[in-house]
Amino acid sequence: MISLLRETLTHALMITGFVFVMMLVIEYINVLTRGLWQDSLRRHRWQQYLVASLLGATPGCLGAFTVISLYSHRVVSLGAVVAAMIATSGDESFVMLSMAPGTAGLIFLILFGVGLSAGLLTDALLGHRFTRWAAIGHDLDHHDEGACDCFPRGQILQQWQDCSLARGVLVLALGLFQIGLLAGYLGPSHWNWIRMTLLLTTGVGLFIVATVPDDFLETHLWRHVARQHVPRILCWTFGALLVMHILVDQLQLSGWMQENRVLMLLAACLVGLIPESGPHLVFLTLYTQGAVPFSVLLASSIVQDGHGMLPMLADSRKSFVVVKTINLATGLLIGFLGYMVGW
Repeated sequence: MISLLRETLTHALMITGFVFVMMLVIEYINVLTRGLWQDSLRRHRWQQYLVASLLGATPGCLGAFTVISLYSHRVVSLGAVVAAMIATSGDESFVMLSMAPGTAGLIFLILFGVGLSAGLLTDALLGHRFTRWAAIGHDLDHHDEGACDCFPRGQILQQWQDCSLARGVLVLALGLFQIGLLAGYLGPSHWNWIRMTLLLTTGVGLFIVATVPDDFLETHLWRHVARQHVPRILCWTFGALLVMHILVDQLQLSGWMQENRVLMLLAACLVGLIPESGPHLVFLTLYTQGAVPFSVLLASSIVQDGHGMLPMLADSRKSFVVVKTINLATGLLIGFLGYMVGW
């Protein structure tokens, strides 16, 4: 049992480390490119669906949060929200990329197409019933800030001379993670493209943490990514991996799951209704072990949206229910179609 816990924790740390680094990169890019496309979106409906699907397909919750913020500020329609929430898999996107990169690419492509179609149909069928826009003050943290100089050349040395606790902890954590990768304690035991990618992305993460201004690091990287997301991702990843090992290896339930694929499909869609990152990992880990088919993972990916819908829940419970209901219906439809064709 101790060996199982140690192996599960090591795997969870590797996945969480990769997720953490990718979230740093996405946060960094998101702040650098803010506000360049909003005016154009108001004028072009097709552009809304396309951009919303692309933002949703962006790994992590930031793309989904961006679309919700645009919806609450009368920039995009409800159909665009549906497109984004179907296209997104939340923080689990990073985990899929690390555990099943080939499958992840295929799922992201399918989710993008399904989201685009569902968004268009939503506005065509329900758009006139939801013309009243949300009007809350929720917005992404960077919208009210001035332009961010994310690489302040003349201040980097001074920042290190007065190094904050947050910067020191993040650099130490990323440095230890990279040492673990180099020594073979984390990630693949042999050199391959996955190990090289992990090392490269960790290096990018170290560069970002080492050079960004203190206010950006404190607000975006430390409070939002490190403190808010990482503990939850680690706990959910460790828990999902442990549950998978118990169900498949200890209780030998993989055969029962394969014989009851329709029940697993229904369960995956219902669990996807939870507006939280993590539950989807159970079906991802089961898929990687061959316990459930691709159709179950696809249906789960369509319905679940990480915690991207939480701002909508705070803003408009009616819109929240409508979007989640559409996602559920779409996930069941696509999932059953996939099941019928043998996916």
